[in-house]
Amino acid sequence: MALVSVVRDYIDRMLQDISGMKVLILDPLTVSIVSVVYSQSDLLKKEVFLVETVDNMSQESMSHLKAVYFLRPSSDIIQKLRRQLAAPRFAEYHLFFSNILKIPQIQVLADSDEQEVVQQVQEFYADFCAIDPYHFTLNINANHVYMLPTVADPHSTQIFCDRAVDGIAAVFLALKKRPVIRYQRTSDIAKRIAQETAKLMYEQESGLFDFRRTENSPLLLVIDRRDDPVTPLLNQWTYQAMVHELIGVEDNKVDLRNIGKVPKDQQEVVLSAVQDDFFKANMYENFGDLGMNIKRMVDDFQQIAKSNQNIQTIEDMAKFVNNYPEYRKMQGNVSKHVTLVTEMSRIVDERKLMLVSQTEQDLACNSGQAAALEEVTNLLNNESVSDIDRFRLVLLYALRYEKDSPVHLMQLCNKLSRTAKYKPGLVQFLLKQAGVDKRTGDLYGNRDFLNIARNMARGLKGVENVYTQHQPLLLQTMEGIMKGRLRDVDYPLVGNHFQQGRPQDVVIFIVGGTTYEESRAVALHNATNTGTRFFLGGSVVLNSKRFLKDLEEAQRISKLSSV
Repeated sequence: MALVSVVRDYIDRMLQDISGMKVLILDPLTVSIVSVVYSQSDLLKKEVFLVETVDNMSQESMSHLKAVYFLRPSSDIIQKLRRQLAAPRFAEYHLFFSNILKIPQIQVLADSDEQEVVQQVQEFYADFCAIDPYHFTLNINANHVYMLPTVADPHSTQIFCDRAVDGIAAVFLALKKRPVIRYQRTSDIAKRIAQETAKLMYEQESGLFDFRRTENSPLLLVIDRRDDPVTPLLNQWTYQAMVHELIGVEDNKVDLRNIGKVPKDQQEVVLSAVQDDFFKANMYENFGDLGMNIKRMVDDFQQIAKSNQNIQTIEDMAKFVNNYPEYRKMQGNVSKHVTLVTEMSRIVDERKLMLVSQTEQDLACNSGQAAALEEVTNLLNNESVSDIDRFRLVLLYALRYEKDSPVHLMQLCNKLSRTAKYKPGLVQFLLKQAGVDKRTGDLYGNRDFLNIARNMARGLKGVENVYTQHQPLLLQTMEGIMKGRLRDVDYPLVGNHFQQGRPQDVVIFIVGGTTYEESRAVALHNATNTGTRFFLGGSVVLNSKRFLKDLEEAQRISKLSSV
């Protein structure tokens, strides 16, 4: 069962057994968890007539409504709930929590319910945002923390790790599995999260995780974003990833308010494979094929619009009225996708991204330092290339050739300092964080003989599309898991557990965030391979803007803590 179905099932169960008019009360995190899998019309069908957040509730008595609370069991949320139960506004209170409640928290709630309005208290393990069937995020705000040594900000590091452990635990409780746990050896924070997760699953809450054992244990692998800093720096050319890179997607919603003249009902649009069949069919398509498919959709819509103009009889009119909601929905959908693709085409043109992206792909996939230096230098001198694109090119060059040509890298940084708002110190900070000496995986396929051979074969065959030739390092990791080639020395096991045979279910959690390029790789693998099913999760979903923002913030705090 994929993650979207699991979370939808939880919400169905919360709402369908409580008859009558309801109010749904959420916290800032459960708002995201519910909104990515459930639409407003879904809620109305379940007789939910009002949605409030636990922070912004009116004081008005609503004794005709039954309250369904779905909250994270954090200490501040429990305190807010305690105060609300002391002066109840609703006829009944049904309390659902997205993760494990502690005994003292249950005691606090019981003591607060003096008027005995609480009908039930349950744990529904949906403490993660299921943006796609095999991709989840935890939306951790202070995502830069993973780049800092613990001593720089111990409190924030603890909060980050606790949230990661809670989210991972909820995924496995929802899947009803307890995994063998491995982590990336070179990452202290990945090791800490893996060890704290193991402690929770095998010691503190071992009874809760005591599911029926399968022949091949599931696997949790905790890795660090810094092992592949290239993927979040690249421009994207497939639909979902491209929208996030050029416009931004948050909880499957796209904000279009800053884009020219957009109708009021299109200022925020939903991009969800659950709610939009066209998006489901095209989310992984490249930009060229997407354009053709949108043209086809517009042509189909025009045919329907034409037939609707030809109303001559009462029967025609009745048919039009019956089909009108569907027609309006189709019209909105066509308008949404045309607006998105038009805006992305404008940005591609304005920022000369086809030119920039070709060089990015060369830096990520092909060796040849002299040619790369010339290409990057030319683009740095090109007035129409934006500051952020120049900066990304220098970062990609630095990651690829940090050992080969320090003098050339210095020249590029000097060029950058004259044009960009980003300071060259950030280039050195990235190399310190994610340079070749820090990485475990074979990022450029030039360490391991098998990878060198694979790259040569790919070079001989040519590539289908120069803009999408890059493959994230994650694919190598997945292949290593399936073929039993993940080395214990690089990815140690936690505790005295060991992996027998090939796991059927694997959750890969990337500390520091996932990308839509990686979630696409996972979805395409799951669609074409039986045997091992992969789930991908992370602290946030990155685009290059967010990755650079986290890098800048981590550098700022590092400077302060070293003063």
